[in-house]
Amino acid sequence: MQRFLGAGEWVRRTLGVAVLLAVAAIALGWDSSLLTRLSLAGTNRLEKALIDAIEPDAGAAGHTSSMAVTNSMAGGQSMMMSGKPPRGLPIEGEIPSLSGATSWVNSPALAPEELRGKVVLVDFWTYSCINCLRALPYVKAWYAKYKDHGLVVIGVHSPEFAFEKDPASVRRAVSELGVTYPVALDDDYAIWQGFNNQYWPAHYFIDAAGHIRSHHFGEGNYGESEQTIRQLLAQAGYTNLPPPGMESAQAMGVQAPADEAHDQSPETYIGYARAQNFRSPGGLVQDRLHSYAVPPSLDLNQWALGGTWSVDSEKAVLSHGPGKIVYRFYARDLHLVLGSRADGKPIRYRVQLDGSAPGANHGADTDANGDGVVTEQRLYQLIRQATAVGEHVFSIEFFDTDVQAYSFTFG
Repeated sequence: MQRFLGAGEWVRRTLGVAVLLAVAAIALGWDSSLLTRLSLAGTNRLEKALIDAIEPDAGAAGHTSSMAVTNSMAGGQSMMMSGKPPRGLPIEGEIPSLSGATSWVNSPALAPEELRGKVVLVDFWTYSCINCLRALPYVKAWYAKYKDHGLVVIGVHSPEFAFEKDPASVRRAVSELGVTYPVALDDDYAIWQGFNNQYWPAHYFIDAAGHIRSHHFGEGNYGESEQTIRQLLAQAGYTNLPPPGMESAQAMGVQAPADEAHDQSPETYIGYARAQNFRSPGGLVQDRLHSYAVPPSLDLNQWALGGTWSVDSEKAVLSHGPGKIVYRFYARDLHLVLGSRADGKPIRYRVQLDGSAPGANHGADTDANGDGVVTEQRLYQLIRQATAVGEHVFSIEFFDTDVQAYSFTFG
C-alpha cells in the first residue's frame, strides 16, 4: 500500500505540472495558435467520427477531410487547405449582423433580413493577401455563374495592414480586381468578430433561412465549395442550375495557384511586432532611424536590411536611398507588400536573383532586367521562376526614399 501511495504522489505531481503548463500555454496564446495547429488533424478525425455517429448519412458518403496550414498572421491566419466537406450540412449558427461595416462598395448596406430566401456566400478577404488573391477568381466565377439563380456573394474586406483601411484604396483595388459583387468594409472588425473568424480567406455558406451551413478556410477545395453552393440552392428551391465546373475561373498572374510542391519559405513580416529570422548585425532597432548592413551570407529563410531604415511594428520605411532588402528563399514565386510615398511619386527599384538580373524569372511587377516602380500600396510579384525552382538569394534595391516594406509571401 505504501508503494502505491508513493506512486500516487508522483501522479499528482505530474498532473500539477501539466496544469501549470496548460495555464502557461493559455497565457501565451498557444492554445489558439500552435497547439491548435498541432492537434488539427486529430480534431478533424474526432469531429468526423461524431458527425458520422449523429448523422450516419454523412458518413455513408465516404468523404474524408484533411487540412494543412501554410501561413499564419497575428489576429488572423492566411491559409491554404484541402479536403472535402461532409455531405450532411449541419447548422453551424445564424448569420450575424452586417451593421458593423464602415461603408460598402458596389451596394448599399445589406442586412441579414434582406437576404432571406437567397443563398449567401460571405468571403473574408483583404487586397494585399496573396491567399485571398489566389482564391478570388473562383469567388468571382461562382458569383457570375449563380447570381441569377439565387446566390448572393458578399466580400467582407477586413484589413491586415493600416493602409488597407483607406476606402479609396479599397475601392481602387475592387475595381482593378474586377470585383462587382457587394463588398463590406470591415475596418473595425465588427463583422469578423460576429462570425468569430480567424482566417484570410474564409468562406461561409449560408442557406435561404439565414443559417450558416458550412465554411471553408483558405485556398483550394473549390469543387467541393461549388457543390455546397449548389446543394443549398437546390434546398432553397432553385432549379435549372448551370452545369457544375470552374472553367470560367481565370486564375492567372499573381492569382495563379501556388506551387506547393516547392514552397519551403514562410510568410515573413518586416515590422518588429512579427519579424522572424532577421540577420542584419545588431538586430532590428525599434521606432527610430538606424543604419543596417547585409551580412556576407544568409541561411534559408533568413533576411536582412541594407541602408538607413526606420522600422515600426508593421513595416520598415527607407529614410534615404539607396536601400536594400535581401532574402534567401525556396519557392517558385516571391511577393513583397510595398507602399509608396504620400505624394504618389513613383519609387524606383531593381531586383536581382543570385546577384544577376532575373531574366525569364521576373515577376509581374518587374521586367527581365529586374526594374520596376512602386506606385501604390499593394502586393508586388517580384519573382516567378520559369526554370527549375530552387534555393536562391533575392535582393531588391530602392533608389528613392520613403518606400514602405511590409511582408514577404511565397508560392
